[in-house]
Amino acid sequence: MAEHPHAALVRRGYEAFTRGDMDTLRGLMTADCTHHVPGSHPLSGDFKGLDATIDMYGRLFEETGGTMEVKLNSILVDGRGHAVAVHRFSAQRAGKRIDANGCIVFRIVGDKISDLDECVDDIDVANEFWT
Repeated sequence: MAEHPHAALVRRGYEAFTRGDMDTLRGLMTADCTHHVPGSHPLSGDFKGLDATIDMYGRLFEETGGTMEVKLNSILVDGRGHAVAVHRFSAQRAGKRIDANGCIVFRIVGDKISDLDECVDDIDVANEFWT
C-alpha cells in the first residue's frame, strides 16, 4: 500500500532536516508557516513565517554544534490535513546532553506544511537543556 501523501510530505521534511537541507525544507512549507516550540527557553515560542522558521532550525544546529539527531519513529495521518510525527531526538550543548521523545503535529494545506506544533515528553528537561 502506498504511503499517504501527507505522510510522504512529512517524511521528506524529516529527511531534509536531518541532512540540514534548508532549501528543500523551504519548498515543503507555506510562506506564512508557523512552528510552535514549547517551553520557556531561548529557542521556544512561535516562529512565524518561513524565514523565521528556517532561521530557528539553523540555530538548533548552531547551538548543538551539529550534534542534533532526530530519528523518525512513525507518522500518523487523518486524511484531512493533519499529520503527527513521533520521533526521538538527541543533542549536546554546553556540557549538557538531551535524549528524549517528541512529536510534531502538522497542519497541511494543499501540498505544503502550514503549521507545526511541537510537543516534548518533558518540558522541564527541554528548558534546562536549551537554557
